[in-house]
Amino acid sequence: MPKSITRTYSRYTHEASSLLGGLIRAARKERKLTAQEVADRAGISRGLLQRIEKGDLKCEIGAVFEVSAIVGVKLFDADETTLTRHIRQTEDKLSLLPKSVRKKSKVVHDDF
Repeated sequence: MPKSITRTYSRYTHEASSLLGGLIRAARKERKLTAQEVADRAGISRGLLQRIEKGDLKCEIGAVFEVSAIVGVKLFDADETTLTRHIRQTEDKLSLLPKSVRKKSKVVHDDF
């Protein structure tokens, strides 16, 4: 069995995840949906939904996005057509950049 990797996250990441989880939970309660109803609609377990609402950073990003869409939490200040336009702009920008990035190797002067 592979050894589990312990990751460290910045304070900003912890706070952003906690905020998103709180927004999801508040939206779910405002819509009067139970945790089980949202979990069933998202195709996830109730436990995973509870971890998402607590801001657990180990949750799958696709599950978090799906739950936020179900309860009506917008992750970006844009509609579908705007998101599509932004995706195209990003793809165009990436096509102009190099495919891989390599650091320049330092020349060692070892002639004493």
